Amino acid sequence: MPSVQLIRPKRHGDSRGWFTEVYSVPAFSALGISETFVQDNHSLSAPAFTLRGLHFQSPPRGQAKLIRCIRGRIFDVAVDVRRGSPTYGQWAGTELSAENGHQLFVPIGFAHGFLTLEPDCEVTYKCSDTYAPDADGGIAWDSVGIDWPIPAGVALELSDKDKRLPTLADFDSPFAYDSRPLEPLA
Repeated sequence: MPSVQLIRPKRHGDSRGWFTEVYSVPAFSALGISETFVQDNHSLSAPAFTLRGLHFQSPPRGQAKLIRCIRGRIFDVAVDVRRGSPTYGQWAGTELSAENGHQLFVPIGFAHGFLTLEPDCEVTYKCSDTYAPDADGGIAWDSVGIDWPIPAGVALELSDKDKRLPTLADFDSPFAYDSRPLEPLA
């Protein structure tokens, strides 16, 4: 199973604009990503500095995700929550934007979240399992030590659900370590 990966699809452009291939089974297999994606999600966050996360689905309904921002800019984060992992509680984050076209692959065993950096951000993501309310879970966004790019004095927009998530210290992980530590994003 691959670790968290930053994917930079190549854009082919001319005077009309550009074209990019955002997903292809052979290209992703070459990166070690063999998940079958069965659900596509699309979100709009109207206010800047909306924070969504840190979310996951528990086994046996875990979800690997392939995230991209198709309008605006976000700071996207994955946190290792696999029991016994030498990188447990560590995180990797990057900016995804409509302009850069980058994507983040987040495997099962990682909590995922993002912060919008401007108004009206749209995010799409592929999931390797469908939504299962009984498997829905998460950890508090501010319990991991993530260096979120939040300007001083800005009040975050958070859902009621995200305000009630347990801290990482109080979290009993249902995910087992699979021998691949979290690596820095290349």
